[in-house]
Amino acid sequence: MSTKVLSIVCALLLLGSISTESFAYGNSFADRHPRRAEVLRRDNRINNQINSDKGQLGGHYKQLSNEDRAIRRQERRDARMNGGHITKGEQNQLNREENRLNRQVRRDNH
Repeated sequence: MSTKVLSIVCALLLLGSISTESFAYGNSFADRHPRRAEVLRRDNRINNQINSDKGQLGGHYKQLSNEDRAIRRQERRDARMNGGHITKGEQNQLNREENRLNRQVRRDNH
């Protein structure tokens, strides 16, 4: 009887480790997808710019920060709907939004 219980426990542990590995691989693939990686890299750069210029944005820090978070949420939503990647059209739309936000940050900073 103890051998049977031990076998079941080992099988469950093995099953748990396999499903965890495949889930982790799924996340790493999604983060490395070229279109998604490009959008996230640009978003991180804009976010760093907003945070480093916080006192020089003419009082628009909160608005710019909220817009940046909205872009990131949209990217995540798009990726979730497409199995971990974004389409070319979604990438173009996110790039347009990032370009607009980047222009706002530059305009408020000067």
